[in-house]
Amino acid sequence: MDISVIIPLYNEEESLPELMGWIDRVMKENSFSYEVIMIDDGSTDASWKVIEELREKYPELEGIRFRRNYGKSAALNVGFYIADGDVVITMDADLQDSPDEMPELYTMIMNEGFDIVSGWKKVRYDSKIAKNIPSKLFNWAARRMSGIKLHDFNCGLKSYKNDVIKSIEVYGEMHRYIPVIAKRAGFCKIGEKVVQHRKRKYGVTKFGWSRFVNGFLDLISISFITRFGKNPMHFFGLGGTLFFLLGGGITFWLLIEKLMNLKHQVENYRQVTDQPLFYLALLSMIFGLILFMTGFLGEMIARISHDRNSYQIRENTKKEK
Repeated sequence: MDISVIIPLYNEEESLPELMGWIDRVMKENSFSYEVIMIDDGSTDASWKVIEELREKYPELEGIRFRRNYGKSAALNVGFYIADGDVVITMDADLQDSPDEMPELYTMIMNEGFDIVSGWKKVRYDSKIAKNIPSKLFNWAARRMSGIKLHDFNCGLKSYKNDVIKSIEVYGEMHRYIPVIAKRAGFCKIGEKVVQHRKRKYGVTKFGWSRFVNGFLDLISISFITRFGKNPMHFFGLGGTLFFLLGGGITFWLLIEKLMNLKHQVENYRQVTDQPLFYLALLSMIFGLILFMTGFLGEMIARISHDRNSYQIRENTKKEK
């Protein structure tokens, strides 16, 4: 099969018939064999009923319905698990992503050797204050922290090699950082394509300001996991050691100062425990010890983790028996 199209959706009953018809037309015009996987993420409208009706008209369509709203990452992860296409394309269900982009996304994966191609909505029709400006700040921070030069991490229109989506797990709200997760798994050829962004035709957006706050928190989380997921002691142990040595050094200096005052019989000098610096040094040592113990516990958890020795093998020369 050439292409699997994965479409997470939540309350998009109006757009689904037009979207499915558009995808079918593009696929047939380009002679692609394909499947469409729609994941109903706990919709409260008639989205599932529409999917069932479309299934009778389009045998290429498969539907999955969650019992409740789990989020886009969960929907994508389920779609990735069952997708069979050589190239997997994800897109939103609100008709703001154009299926006409799919042939070129397919070509960039199959003929140009990219592992992932991410869409870039260079011209947007969203609110500048509510979406455009926060999105630019978010993407700038994501580029700086991940080292991946993409302009639009959160674009739902992306294409992947099948190997990529079978080698990663998407959870929480990490769908924004699939390129980062894939890079961590060893898929480093990540490209970008300017794609058309269309005005929303039906319904209202399902995302608010909270997604940008959560996005930055997720960025910190994925950056930490990428660098220190298998060796947390390298982060916590180093920080803990530095804080402990700083506190210990200050305490040692205060004790030496006291001994020098006693030797020279200096009167009216402050006792070590009367100085605020002593308590700051004590706090630093305690904080350092806590960090070190956190790193130790993290290392113990990492060592018993089921994927502690999980590695992606690209190819080998061993002959099959």
